[in-house]
Amino acid sequence: MAQALSRFAYQLLLYLGLLPLLGYLGWRSLRDRRYSQQLAERFGWLPAHLQAGGIVVHAVSVGEVIAAIPLIKQLQQRYPHKPITVSCTTPTGRATIASRLGSEVQYCYMPFDYPGAISRFINQLQPQLIVIIETELWPNLLQQCHSAMIPSVLVNARLSARSARGYRRFAWLTLPALQHVSLLLAQDSASARRFRALGHPKVQVCGNIKFEMRLPENLATNSASLAPALRDRLVWVAGSTHEGEDELLLQCYRQLQAQFSNLLLVLVPRHPERFNKVAALADKAGLQLWRRSTGGVPAAATEVALIDSMGELLAWYQQASLVFIGGSLIPRGGHNPLEAICFGKAVQTGPHYFNFAEAYNKLAQRQAVTIVQDTAQLQQSTALLLADSQLRQQQGERARQFYVEQQGAVACSIAAIHLLHGDALTHVQRYDAGKALYWYRTDQFSQIAAEQFNPAWWQQRGAVSGSSTGRNTAWFLQHQQQPLVLRHYHRGGLVGKFINDRFFYQAALSSRAMQEFSLLQWMRLRGLAVPTPVAARYQRVGFGYRADLLITRISSSQDLATVLQQRALSEPEWQAVGAEIARMHQLGVDHTDLNCRNILLDHNGKVWLIDFDKCARRSAADWQQHNLARLLRSLQKEQRKLAVFHWQQSAWKNVIKGYQLAK
Repeated sequence: MAQALSRFAYQLLLYLGLLPLLGYLGWRSLRDRRYSQQLAERFGWLPAHLQAGGIVVHAVSVGEVIAAIPLIKQLQQRYPHKPITVSCTTPTGRATIASRLGSEVQYCYMPFDYPGAISRFINQLQPQLIVIIETELWPNLLQQCHSAMIPSVLVNARLSARSARGYRRFAWLTLPALQHVSLLLAQDSASARRFRALGHPKVQVCGNIKFEMRLPENLATNSASLAPALRDRLVWVAGSTHEGEDELLLQCYRQLQAQFSNLLLVLVPRHPERFNKVAALADKAGLQLWRRSTGGVPAAATEVALIDSMGELLAWYQQASLVFIGGSLIPRGGHNPLEAICFGKAVQTGPHYFNFAEAYNKLAQRQAVTIVQDTAQLQQSTALLLADSQLRQQQGERARQFYVEQQGAVACSIAAIHLLHGDALTHVQRYDAGKALYWYRTDQFSQIAAEQFNPAWWQQRGAVSGSSTGRNTAWFLQHQQQPLVLRHYHRGGLVGKFINDRFFYQAALSSRAMQEFSLLQWMRLRGLAVPTPVAARYQRVGFGYRADLLITRISSSQDLATVLQQRALSEPEWQAVGAEIARMHQLGVDHTDLNCRNILLDHNGKVWLIDFDKCARRSAADWQQHNLARLLRSLQKEQRKLAVFHWQQSAWKNVIKGYQLAK
């Protein structure tokens, strides 16, 4: 009830904020017209040309996109047949994807977290995996991924003590979203400890992927074009500056000019909408200003260079004599120093660097960064470092060595993702044939077609070994020495008498076949004894759909009802039944038709669970007891119906004993 109320409150806040959100986008578009472009994508209407299936990598803005590139390259190498869709939330992030990755990936905006927008996004792209860079917890996105059995992985996740307090303060919103994350790969042990304290069960420390930044291909060209003009200059680059900092840096520059006549201050504002304002500050200070947007390179008389273009910060860092990282003289939390130290540059930061505290603290331990408390100290440290090239070089080399030693996070993250979902990413393929959509395992079928969901096709090849009776006839097949079961979905109840096998329209991911396919796949990956899903078909018919499923058949097995007609089960066997149900419940799977016909024993005595049509993952509640009660009723019903049935009520205590011991 509490979770339902929190979801209702969140949705209400979202819709109440819709008009202010549109007003904000309008205001931002006045300053940056890119905010008015691709607006439909922000509400889940994606371009039709985007290929479905594969992997979605969500990177909020420029920094996350740059950090994600090595991970994306590794995903492409590991899963070469899967399309990669990179999403972001800012125009600068989108521009970075286009410039750094181009046609290698497809890209779009991640929609705002409205239920309908997220549903359109997921149903069109139908991803097999969503990888989220750093800690972007959007409740509707994560909840809908959870419901559709799409694994979500937080990579490079970071959680400061301050953020952890905020998570606890708004626990009604953040904790349910966090619980829907399939796997959380933390940057450092402190973040991992805080995530575990919030209750996330699967946290692994993989390190910071930003230490493996992939340099852009045009870096050498851009840097070479700047080098001649900067060869005889001391170049002080202030990267990612914020409002309130540029004024202070200009004042420092004025004081330093008397000592360093060849000093060039390079200002790189964090946000493009501040370019003109920073230019006005330099003009007001009476300084000779050059703007990158005017073209060319700084002249010998240039005092301040304003980089009012995108994607060139690395080239300026590479040419720098000294680097100041912005967002740290004011309480914004600082920015990433790694883009500078990878070039072996001496780096300065103000006192407010809590967003990257671990990296800065480790650099400080190695005397590989200069931390200043105010502008007076900034001026002193800048004068000291500019005057001593050897001091700058030694500090920069210590920083570069630290950068190299921290690498390995990308390989760790890829290994963790593959362990979580690698089987499905490697073997499960999606095939779209107009009004029909197929999912199939490539280790079972090199290709799939409509005929292979028709029992007559298998009969013509002598591959049908039998069938089951009942409302949903299941056909037993033999394919490549693998026994399979083919099931066509039929309706039940009164409606089923009139509409036998057609269901009201649902998006493919929400259809019965795809839901069961995904749930079986998800459970198999977590070690539950359930059949392997082999193929599924979703077929649009008018305003509805039909569906089919192919799964592996459990060899040399009988259902519990059949076994009990032949013999009684031992206490350990009943306990094994209870234990397997407990493992299913621990994973939050509600088997809505748990009966003695849907529990199998194979010739080794292993317990298997089958028939997960209309089943789902749910939070712990009384449904678990309802599952057990349904199984008990089915045993009692079979006992009343059959003349010989080796079941006694006293055996139930062994089922419960096995259930309790396994929990």
